[in-house]
This record gives sequence, C-alpha cells and structure tokens, in this order.
Amino acid sequence: MSLWKRFLLIFRSKANKALDRAEDPRETLDYSYQKQLDLLSKVRRGVADVATSRKRVELQINQLNQSVAKLTAQAQKALSVGREDLAREALTRKSALTTQVSDLTVQHDQLLGEEEKLTTASQRLQAKVEAFRTKKETIKATYTAAEAQTRINEAFSGISDEMSDVGQAIQRAEDKTAQMQARAGAIDELIASGALDDATAINAGDDISRELEAMSSQSEVEAELAAMKAAAGGTSLPAGEEVKAIDATAEPIAEPVQEPETEESSSG
Repeated sequence: MSLWKRFLLIFRSKANKALDRAEDPRETLDYSYQKQLDLLSKVRRGVADVATSRKRVELQINQLNQSVAKLTAQAQKALSVGREDLAREALTRKSALTTQVSDLTVQHDQLLGEEEKLTTASQRLQAKVEAFRTKKETIKATYTAAEAQTRINEAFSGISDEMSDVGQAIQRAEDKTAQMQARAGAIDELIASGALDDATAINAGDDISRELEAMSSQSEVEAELAAMKAAAGGTSLPAGEEVKAIDATAEPIAEPVQEPETEESSSG
C-alpha cells in the first residue's frame, strides 16, 4: 500500500469517527423528515399544475364545442336560404374545430390520468411521511430517555467528564485540607517544644513579664530550699530564727590566755 493510500485511509477513518461522534440521531431524523416534507410539497405542486392544465384544456374543449355547434347551425341556415357555398365553408371550419377538440380530448385524458397518478402518489407519500413522523418522534423520545439515563448512570458511577472533574476537585480540596491540618499540627508541636516562638505571646522585654518571671524564679528557689532542709532532717524556721540558729551552732572564738607575771617581770 502506497503512502498516499495509507494517508487517505487514515484520514477517512478519522473523519468517519469524528462524524459519528458529532452526529445526533434526532437532528438526522428531523432533517430526513424535512426532506420528505419538501418532496411531498413538490408532488402536491405537481398535482396542482396538472390539474390546472387539465382544467385549461377542458375550457378550450368547451369553447371549441360551442364553436362547432355554432358552425353547424350556420351551415344549416345557409342551406335553408340556398347558400350552399356558405354552408360548405361553415362545415369546413367545423371539421377543423372538431379535429382540435379530438386532440384536446386526448390531451385532457392524458392529463387526467397523470393527475390521478400524482394524486395517488401524493396520498401514499403523505401517509408515509405521517408514519415516519410518528416513528421519528418515538425514536427521538427513546433516544432522549436513553441519553438521560446514561448521563444519570455516568454521574452515579463518576465516569462522566463533568463528574470526573468534580471528583478531582474534591480530591484536590481534601489533599490541601489534609496538608494544612498537618502543617498546623507540626507548627503547634514546634511551638510547644520551644523550637518556635509564639508571636502572640507576651513580649519578653515587658515589665510585667519580667516581674512574673522573677516571682516564678523566687518561688522555685524557696521551694528548692525547703526541699533541701526537709531532706537534711531540719525544720523550717523563719528567716530570723535561722540566723540565730546558725550563730549558736558556730564555734566560739577563743580569747587570748593571760600569762601570770613572774618574779623577774615583777621585780623589773
């Protein structure tokens, strides 16, 4: 297979597939119905044209028959007055008109037969169009119901393009929500561990903050001191008593001993 034939084959297959996707059976049925209505209208116009021609021929035949009757009367009158030549002329004209009447009668019969055929075809075509219209509406209603049911099933199953987009949007929203929750939890843990400072906490340089920290530190010192005394078996005493107790337990300072005076020192 040549390259050009392969190209044509691929192009036709792609075009056929694209047309198949783009084709709506309801639109196709409406188009076919419209074409049948146009054909029925043409047939009816044909019937009307043939009927008009037939009616015109009938009028001509009637006029010619009147002329034939008039010439017959004229010929008889001419003979009655002894004018054979005039009678012969009238009969000659009558013969020519009779021939025309015969030709028009044949034409009239042909037009009448054509009119009857077209009328029968028009009636059959009209019945066919009406049957097609009923079938068309039934097919369209069935197709619309099937299309709606298909869309509903696709929506429930989530395989339609619209629902797929919605599902992806929901999944992205859930992922972002989970990510934000994880980030918030991690930040809370870092703040609780002291790795990050809480920007909403009281400023460390604030006077009230420093005073609170000092009180907390003093309380911790007193608590630790009391714990040490309890461990040593002592009792908790007021601050003044504790000083006295420390002074009492301290060793007394030794006073210098005064040596007795010797004789030599006394004599000197």
